[in-house]
Amino acid sequence: MARKLQHAFRNSEVMGKYHVGFAIADLQNDKVIYSKNGDKYFTPASNTKLFTFYAALKMLPDSIPSLRYIERGDSLIFWGTGDPSFLQTALKGTRSFDFLKSSVKKLFFAKGRYTGNFYGNGWQWDDYNDYYQAEINELPMMDNLVDFRIKNGKIIVFPPFFEHYLSRDSSVMGTEFNIKRDFLSNQFYYSGPIPQSNYHQQIPFKINTELSLLLLSDTLKKKVEWINKTIPEDAKTIYNLKTDAVLKQMMLPSDNFIAEQLLLVCSNQISGELNTEKTIKYIEKNYLKELPDPPSWVDGSGLSRGNLFTPRDIIVLLRLIYKEVNNRERLFSLLPSGGKSGTLRNAYPATENPFVYGKTGTLSNNHNQSGYVLTKKGKIYIYSFMNNNFVLPTSEVRKEMTRIVTYIHENF
Repeated sequence: MARKLQHAFRNSEVMGKYHVGFAIADLQNDKVIYSKNGDKYFTPASNTKLFTFYAALKMLPDSIPSLRYIERGDSLIFWGTGDPSFLQTALKGTRSFDFLKSSVKKLFFAKGRYTGNFYGNGWQWDDYNDYYQAEINELPMMDNLVDFRIKNGKIIVFPPFFEHYLSRDSSVMGTEFNIKRDFLSNQFYYSGPIPQSNYHQQIPFKINTELSLLLLSDTLKKKVEWINKTIPEDAKTIYNLKTDAVLKQMMLPSDNFIAEQLLLVCSNQISGELNTEKTIKYIEKNYLKELPDPPSWVDGSGLSRGNLFTPRDIIVLLRLIYKEVNNRERLFSLLPSGGKSGTLRNAYPATENPFVYGKTGTLSNNHNQSGYVLTKKGKIYIYSFMNNNFVLPTSEVRKEMTRIVTYIHENF
Protein backbone atom coordinates (compact mmCIF):
# COMPACT_ATOMS: atom_id res chain seq x y z
CA MET A 1 0.00 0.00 0.00
CA ALA A 2 2.79 2.42 0.89
CA ARG A 3 4.48 1.95 -2.49
CA LYS A 4 1.23 2.46 -4.39
CA LEU A 5 0.42 5.63 -2.45
CA GLN A 6 3.91 6.97 -3.00
CA HIS A 7 3.39 6.39 -6.71
CA ALA A 8 -0.01 8.15 -6.61
CA PHE A 9 1.53 11.21 -5.00
CA ARG A 10 4.53 11.23 -7.30
CA ASN A 11 2.29 11.14 -10.37
CA SER A 12 0.32 14.22 -9.28
CA GLU A 13 0.58 17.05 -11.78
CA VAL A 14 -0.08 19.76 -9.17
CA MET A 15 1.24 18.68 -5.75
CA GLY A 16 4.81 19.60 -6.55
CA LYS A 17 3.75 23.23 -6.63
CA TYR A 18 3.00 23.61 -2.90
CA HIS A 19 3.65 22.19 0.56
CA VAL A 20 1.87 18.84 1.04
CA GLY A 21 1.60 16.70 4.16
CA PHE A 22 -0.11 13.33 4.40
CA ALA A 23 -0.32 10.51 6.90
CA ILE A 24 -2.51 7.40 6.93
CA ALA A 25 -2.90 4.63 9.48
CA ASP A 26 -4.91 1.45 9.90
CA LEU A 27 -7.55 2.17 12.55
CA GLN A 28 -7.50 -1.44 13.77
CA ASN A 29 -3.82 -1.71 14.63
CA ASP A 30 -2.73 1.96 14.80
CA LYS A 31 0.03 1.22 12.27
CA VAL A 32 1.12 4.18 10.13
CA ILE A 33 1.17 2.87 6.57
CA TYR A 34 2.42 5.84 4.61
CA SER A 35 3.59 9.34 5.44
CA LYS A 36 4.64 12.27 3.30
CA ASN A 37 5.94 15.14 5.43
CA GLY A 38 3.87 13.64 8.23
CA ASP A 39 6.16 15.11 10.88
CA LYS A 40 6.13 18.63 9.40
CA TYR A 41 3.92 21.40 10.75
CA PHE A 42 1.03 22.80 8.70
CA THR A 43 -1.58 25.50 9.15
CA PRO A 44 -4.68 23.39 9.92
CA ALA A 45 -7.45 25.99 9.44
CA SER A 46 -10.74 24.35 10.52
CA ASN A 47 -9.08 20.98 11.10
CA THR A 48 -8.47 22.68 14.47
CA LYS A 49 -12.13 21.95 15.24
CA LEU A 50 -11.21 18.27 15.57
CA PHE A 51 -9.21 19.24 18.67
CA THR A 52 -12.13 21.25 20.05
CA PHE A 53 -14.45 18.33 19.23
CA TYR A 54 -12.27 15.92 21.20
CA ALA A 55 -12.01 18.33 24.13
CA ALA A 56 -15.80 18.58 24.30
CA LEU A 57 -16.16 14.79 24.14
CA LYS A 58 -13.76 14.43 27.06
CA MET A 59 -14.93 17.31 29.24
CA LEU A 60 -18.63 18.01 28.70
CA PRO A 61 -21.66 16.07 29.99
CA ASP A 62 -24.41 14.92 27.63
CA SER A 63 -26.05 18.37 27.78
CA ILE A 64 -24.37 21.77 27.55
CA PRO A 65 -23.94 23.66 30.86
CA SER A 66 -25.60 26.96 29.97
CA LEU A 67 -25.88 29.10 33.09
CA ARG A 68 -24.61 28.92 36.66
CA TYR A 69 -26.84 30.51 39.29
CA ILE A 70 -27.67 31.08 42.94
CA GLU A 71 -30.82 32.40 44.61
CA ARG A 72 -30.48 34.94 47.39
CA GLY A 73 -33.72 36.29 48.87
CA ASP A 74 -35.74 37.90 46.08
CA SER A 75 -32.80 37.79 43.64
CA LEU A 76 -31.56 35.27 41.10
CA ILE A 77 -27.89 35.84 40.28
CA PHE A 78 -26.48 34.05 37.24
CA TRP A 79 -23.16 33.64 35.42
CA GLY A 80 -22.45 32.72 31.81
CA THR A 81 -20.59 29.59 30.75
CA GLY A 82 -20.00 30.66 27.15
CA ASP A 83 -22.83 28.36 25.96
CA PRO A 84 -23.14 28.92 22.17
CA SER A 85 -26.56 27.25 22.00
CA PHE A 86 -28.20 29.98 24.10
CA LEU A 87 -30.80 31.38 21.67
CA GLN A 88 -28.63 30.24 18.75
CA THR A 89 -30.61 30.56 15.52
CA ALA A 90 -30.02 27.07 14.11
CA LEU A 91 -30.05 25.14 17.40
CA LYS A 92 -32.76 27.23 19.07
CA GLY A 93 -31.66 26.33 22.60
CA THR A 94 -34.22 27.89 24.94
CA ARG A 95 -34.15 25.85 28.16
CA SER A 96 -31.93 28.28 30.08
CA PHE A 97 -33.79 31.24 28.55
CA ASP A 98 -37.11 29.75 29.73
CA PHE A 99 -35.60 29.30 33.18
CA LEU A 100 -34.83 33.02 33.39
CA LYS A 101 -38.15 34.01 31.90
CA SER A 102 -40.18 31.92 34.32
CA SER A 103 -38.37 33.17 37.42
CA VAL A 104 -40.33 35.57 39.62
CA LYS A 105 -37.14 36.87 41.20
CA LYS A 106 -35.11 39.92 40.22
CA LEU A 107 -32.47 38.95 37.66
CA PHE A 108 -28.82 39.90 38.06
CA PHE A 109 -26.04 38.88 35.68
CA ALA A 110 -22.61 38.62 37.33
CA LYS A 111 -20.02 39.48 34.72
CA GLY A 112 -16.29 38.90 34.65
CA ARG A 113 -15.78 35.14 34.25
CA TYR A 114 -14.35 35.51 30.74
CA THR A 115 -10.78 36.79 30.94
CA GLY A 116 -9.80 36.59 27.28
CA ASN A 117 -10.14 38.99 24.35
CA PHE A 118 -13.12 39.48 22.07
CA TYR A 119 -11.01 37.96 19.25
CA GLY A 120 -8.95 34.80 19.29
CA ASN A 121 -5.17 34.79 19.24
CA GLY A 122 -3.96 35.94 15.81
CA TRP A 123 -7.34 36.67 14.21
CA GLN A 124 -7.42 39.14 11.34
CA TRP A 125 -8.99 42.45 12.37
CA ASP A 126 -10.20 43.25 8.82
CA ASP A 127 -12.59 40.27 8.87
CA TYR A 128 -14.63 41.99 11.58
CA ASN A 129 -17.62 42.47 9.23
CA ASP A 130 -17.78 38.82 8.16
CA TYR A 131 -20.22 36.34 9.72
CA TYR A 132 -17.53 33.73 10.41
CA GLN A 133 -15.67 35.98 12.88
CA ALA A 134 -18.21 36.65 15.62
CA GLU A 135 -16.74 37.98 18.86
CA ILE A 136 -16.20 35.76 21.91
CA ASN A 137 -17.88 36.35 25.28
CA GLU A 138 -19.27 34.64 28.37
CA LEU A 139 -22.96 35.19 27.61
CA PRO A 140 -23.38 34.77 23.84
CA MET A 141 -26.82 35.20 22.30
CA MET A 142 -28.23 34.71 18.81
CA ASP A 143 -24.85 33.67 17.38
CA ASN A 144 -23.46 37.12 18.33
CA LEU A 145 -24.61 38.19 14.86
CA VAL A 146 -27.07 40.67 13.40
CA ASP A 147 -29.12 39.16 10.58
CA PHE A 148 -30.10 41.36 7.63
CA ARG A 149 -32.62 40.22 5.02
CA ILE A 150 -34.66 42.04 2.41
CA LYS A 151 -38.35 41.46 1.78
CA ASN A 152 -40.33 43.48 -0.73
CA GLY A 153 -37.63 46.11 -0.85
CA LYS A 154 -37.49 46.53 2.93
CA ILE A 155 -34.52 45.65 5.16
CA ILE A 156 -35.53 43.21 7.91
CA VAL A 157 -33.20 43.27 10.93
CA PHE A 158 -32.89 40.56 13.59
CA PRO A 159 -32.64 41.04 16.49
CA PRO A 160 -35.06 43.96 15.94
CA PHE A 161 -33.12 45.77 18.69
CA PHE A 162 -30.57 46.81 16.03
CA GLU A 163 -33.07 48.39 13.63
CA HIS A 164 -32.33 51.87 14.99
CA TYR A 165 -28.60 51.36 14.50
CA LEU A 166 -28.93 51.01 10.71
CA SER A 167 -28.75 54.01 8.39
CA ARG A 168 -27.80 54.85 4.80
CA ASP A 169 -24.25 55.92 4.04
CA SER A 170 -24.79 58.65 1.47
CA SER A 171 -21.05 59.17 1.06
CA VAL A 172 -20.67 55.84 -0.77
CA MET A 173 -21.89 55.81 -4.35
CA GLY A 174 -22.18 52.26 -5.63
CA THR A 175 -24.35 50.08 -7.79
CA GLU A 176 -24.26 47.07 -5.46
CA PHE A 177 -26.13 46.93 -2.15
CA ASN A 178 -23.93 46.30 0.88
CA ILE A 179 -24.10 46.63 4.67
CA LYS A 180 -21.08 47.36 6.83
CA ARG A 181 -20.62 47.91 10.55
CA ASP A 182 -18.51 50.66 11.98
CA PHE A 183 -15.28 49.04 13.19
CA LEU A 184 -15.51 50.30 16.79
CA SER A 185 -19.25 50.50 17.36
CA ASN A 186 -22.62 48.95 16.53
CA GLN A 187 -23.54 51.51 13.91
CA PHE A 188 -24.45 49.78 10.65
CA TYR A 189 -24.49 51.52 7.28
CA TYR A 190 -25.89 50.43 3.93
CA SER A 191 -25.03 51.70 0.51
CA GLY A 192 -26.31 51.12 -3.00
CA PRO A 193 -29.89 50.59 -4.17
CA ILE A 194 -31.98 48.23 -1.99
CA PRO A 195 -32.94 45.09 -3.96
CA GLN A 196 -36.46 43.70 -3.81
CA SER A 197 -35.46 40.35 -2.29
CA ASN A 198 -32.91 37.51 -2.27
CA TYR A 199 -30.46 39.26 0.02
CA HIS A 200 -29.05 37.86 3.25
CA GLN A 201 -26.09 39.07 5.28
CA GLN A 202 -24.95 38.35 8.83
CA ILE A 203 -22.57 40.73 10.59
CA PRO A 204 -21.00 40.32 14.05
CA PHE A 205 -22.08 42.91 16.58
CA LYS A 206 -19.64 44.58 18.94
CA ILE A 207 -19.81 42.90 22.34
CA ASN A 208 -20.12 44.62 25.70
CA THR A 209 -21.95 43.70 28.90
CA GLU A 210 -24.43 46.56 28.73
CA LEU A 211 -25.47 45.59 25.20
CA SER A 212 -25.78 41.90 26.12
CA LEU A 213 -28.12 42.73 28.99
CA LEU A 214 -30.16 45.13 26.87
CA LEU A 215 -30.61 42.36 24.29
CA LEU A 216 -31.48 39.82 26.95
CA SER A 217 -33.90 42.18 28.70
CA ASP A 218 -35.54 43.02 25.38
CA THR A 219 -35.98 39.34 24.54
CA LEU A 220 -37.12 38.28 28.02
CA LYS A 221 -39.43 41.31 28.30
CA LYS A 222 -38.09 41.81 31.82
CA LYS A 223 -35.20 43.75 33.28
CA VAL A 224 -31.80 42.18 33.82
CA GLU A 225 -29.19 44.12 35.79
CA TRP A 226 -25.53 43.34 36.35
CA ILE A 227 -23.40 43.05 39.45
CA ASN A 228 -19.83 42.16 40.34
CA LYS A 229 -19.81 38.87 42.22
CA THR A 230 -17.41 35.94 42.14
CA ILE A 231 -19.06 32.63 41.32
CA PRO A 232 -19.37 30.48 44.47
CA GLU A 233 -18.59 26.79 44.57
CA ASP A 234 -22.20 25.91 45.37
CA ALA A 235 -23.62 27.62 42.24
CA LYS A 236 -26.15 25.40 40.50
CA THR A 237 -26.19 24.69 36.76
CA ILE A 238 -28.89 24.95 34.13
CA TYR A 239 -28.29 22.74 31.09
CA ASN A 240 -29.42 23.64 27.60
CA LEU A 241 -29.23 21.42 24.50
CA LYS A 242 -27.78 17.96 24.07
CA THR A 243 -24.03 18.17 23.55
CA ASP A 244 -24.16 15.98 20.42
CA ALA A 245 -26.55 18.43 18.74
CA VAL A 246 -24.15 21.30 19.39
CA LEU A 247 -21.12 19.30 18.23
CA LYS A 248 -22.89 18.36 15.01
CA GLN A 249 -23.77 22.00 14.35
CA MET A 250 -20.13 22.91 14.88
CA MET A 251 -18.71 20.21 12.64
CA LEU A 252 -21.04 19.97 9.63
CA PRO A 253 -21.14 23.64 8.59
CA SER A 254 -17.79 24.33 10.35
CA ASP A 255 -19.21 26.94 12.71
CA ASN A 256 -16.39 29.09 14.14
CA PHE A 257 -18.63 30.76 16.73
CA ILE A 258 -19.67 27.44 18.28
CA ALA A 259 -16.09 26.17 18.30
CA GLU A 260 -14.72 29.17 20.16
CA GLN A 261 -17.53 29.23 22.69
CA LEU A 262 -17.29 25.49 23.37
CA LEU A 263 -13.75 25.92 24.67
CA LEU A 264 -15.17 28.37 27.21
CA VAL A 265 -17.80 25.79 28.22
CA CYS A 266 -14.95 23.33 28.73
CA SER A 267 -13.24 25.98 30.85
CA ASN A 268 -16.40 26.20 32.98
CA GLN A 269 -15.90 22.54 33.90
CA ILE A 270 -12.50 23.12 35.48
CA SER A 271 -12.46 26.67 36.82
CA GLY A 272 -14.42 29.71 37.88
CA GLU A 273 -12.58 31.52 35.08
CA LEU A 274 -13.39 31.19 31.37
CA ASN A 275 -10.12 31.41 29.47
CA THR A 276 -9.28 29.82 26.11
CA GLU A 277 -5.50 29.77 26.53
CA LYS A 278 -5.61 28.11 29.95
CA THR A 279 -8.19 25.60 28.76
CA ILE A 280 -6.05 24.57 25.79
CA LYS A 281 -3.07 24.04 28.09
CA TYR A 282 -5.24 21.90 30.37
CA ILE A 283 -6.46 19.77 27.44
CA GLU A 284 -2.94 19.28 26.08
CA LYS A 285 -1.62 18.24 29.49
CA ASN A 286 -4.44 15.87 30.40
CA TYR A 287 -5.73 14.42 27.13
CA LEU A 288 -3.15 14.85 24.37
CA LYS A 289 0.01 13.29 25.78
CA GLU A 290 0.02 10.70 22.98
CA LEU A 291 0.61 13.26 20.25
CA PRO A 292 4.06 12.67 18.70
CA ASP A 293 4.69 16.38 18.00
CA PRO A 294 3.93 19.26 20.42
CA PRO A 295 1.07 21.20 18.79
CA SER A 296 0.82 24.96 18.50
CA TRP A 297 -2.85 25.31 19.36
CA VAL A 298 -4.20 28.81 20.01
CA ASP A 299 -7.95 28.95 19.27
CA GLY A 300 -11.01 26.75 18.98
CA SER A 301 -12.00 27.30 15.37
CA GLY A 302 -8.84 27.47 13.28
CA LEU A 303 -9.24 31.09 12.23
CA SER A 304 -5.75 31.83 13.52
CA ARG A 305 -2.64 31.05 11.53
CA GLY A 306 -0.94 30.62 14.90
CA ASN A 307 -2.29 27.05 14.92
CA LEU A 308 0.23 24.50 13.66
CA PHE A 309 -0.25 20.71 13.67
CA THR A 310 1.47 17.81 11.96
CA PRO A 311 -0.47 15.24 9.91
CA ARG A 312 0.69 12.45 12.23
CA ASP A 313 -0.63 14.40 15.22
CA ILE A 314 -4.04 14.56 13.59
CA ILE A 315 -4.24 10.83 12.83
CA VAL A 316 -3.43 10.12 16.48
CA LEU A 317 -6.19 12.56 17.45
CA LEU A 318 -8.65 10.82 15.09
CA ARG A 319 -7.84 7.49 16.75
CA LEU A 320 -8.44 9.03 20.19
CA ILE A 321 -11.77 10.43 19.00
CA TYR A 322 -12.86 7.07 17.61
CA LYS A 323 -12.03 5.30 20.87
CA GLU A 324 -13.66 8.00 23.00
CA VAL A 325 -16.97 7.87 21.14
CA ASN A 326 -16.78 4.06 20.84
CA ASN A 327 -19.78 4.07 18.53
CA ARG A 328 -19.14 4.29 14.80
CA GLU A 329 -22.68 5.24 13.85
CA ARG A 330 -22.82 8.04 16.42
CA LEU A 331 -19.40 9.41 15.50
CA PHE A 332 -20.03 9.45 11.76
CA SER A 333 -23.39 11.16 12.30
CA LEU A 334 -21.53 14.08 13.92
CA LEU A 335 -19.08 14.57 11.05
CA PRO A 336 -19.38 15.87 7.48
CA SER A 337 -19.64 13.00 5.01
CA GLY A 338 -18.28 12.92 1.48
CA GLY A 339 -20.97 13.49 -1.13
CA LYS A 340 -23.76 13.75 1.45
CA SER A 341 -23.43 16.31 4.26
CA GLY A 342 -21.59 19.28 5.65
CA THR A 343 -18.41 20.72 4.19
CA LEU A 344 -17.56 17.39 2.50
CA ARG A 345 -20.84 17.26 0.62
CA ASN A 346 -19.49 18.81 -2.57
CA ALA A 347 -15.98 17.38 -2.31
CA TYR A 348 -17.11 13.93 -3.50
CA PRO A 349 -19.82 12.69 -5.89
CA ALA A 350 -23.33 12.75 -4.42
CA THR A 351 -24.20 9.51 -2.64
CA GLU A 352 -26.37 8.02 0.09
CA ASN A 353 -23.50 5.72 1.06
CA PRO A 354 -20.49 7.90 1.88
CA PHE A 355 -17.04 6.38 2.29
CA VAL A 356 -15.39 9.48 3.82
CA TYR A 357 -16.20 11.11 7.16
CA GLY A 358 -14.11 13.93 8.49
CA LYS A 359 -13.31 17.62 8.59
CA THR A 360 -12.14 20.13 6.03
CA GLY A 361 -10.12 23.23 6.76
CA THR A 362 -9.73 26.25 4.51
CA LEU A 363 -7.93 29.58 4.74
CA SER A 364 -6.57 31.55 1.82
CA ASN A 365 -3.77 29.46 0.23
CA ASN A 366 -4.50 26.52 2.58
CA HIS A 367 -6.90 23.59 2.23
CA ASN A 368 -6.92 20.42 4.33
CA GLN A 369 -8.99 17.31 4.90
CA SER A 370 -8.69 14.80 7.74
CA GLY A 371 -10.89 11.91 8.77
CA TYR A 372 -11.89 8.31 8.21
CA VAL A 373 -12.01 6.52 4.86
CA LEU A 374 -13.93 3.26 4.45
CA THR A 375 -12.64 0.89 1.78
CA LYS A 376 -14.35 -1.63 -0.45
CA LYS A 377 -12.43 -4.36 1.38
CA GLY A 378 -14.07 -3.38 4.68
CA LYS A 379 -11.14 -1.56 6.25
CA ILE A 380 -11.21 1.82 8.01
CA TYR A 381 -8.20 4.06 7.63
CA ILE A 382 -7.54 7.34 9.42
CA TYR A 383 -5.82 10.01 7.37
CA SER A 384 -4.75 13.64 7.40
CA PHE A 385 -4.19 15.45 4.10
CA MET A 386 -2.78 18.97 4.45
CA ASN A 387 -2.03 21.44 1.66
CA ASN A 388 -0.42 24.79 2.47
CA ASN A 389 1.02 27.75 0.58
CA PHE A 390 -0.55 27.19 -2.81
CA VAL A 391 -1.61 29.82 -5.32
CA LEU A 392 -3.68 27.46 -7.46
CA PRO A 393 -7.47 27.56 -7.28
CA THR A 394 -8.64 25.66 -4.20
CA SER A 395 -10.82 23.50 -6.46
CA GLU A 396 -7.71 21.99 -8.06
CA VAL A 397 -6.23 21.11 -4.68
CA ARG A 398 -9.54 19.63 -3.54
CA LYS A 399 -9.74 17.55 -6.71
CA GLU A 400 -6.32 16.02 -6.02
CA MET A 401 -7.29 15.08 -2.48
CA THR A 402 -10.51 13.52 -3.74
CA ARG A 403 -8.56 11.54 -6.33
CA ILE A 404 -6.19 10.01 -3.81
CA VAL A 405 -8.74 9.35 -1.05
CA THR A 406 -11.05 7.71 -3.61
CA TYR A 407 -8.09 5.60 -4.79
CA ILE A 408 -7.62 4.40 -1.21
CA HIS A 409 -11.31 3.57 -0.93
CA GLU A 410 -11.33 1.55 -4.13
CA ASN A 411 -8.06 -0.33 -3.79
CA PHE A 412 -7.33 -1.10 -0.15
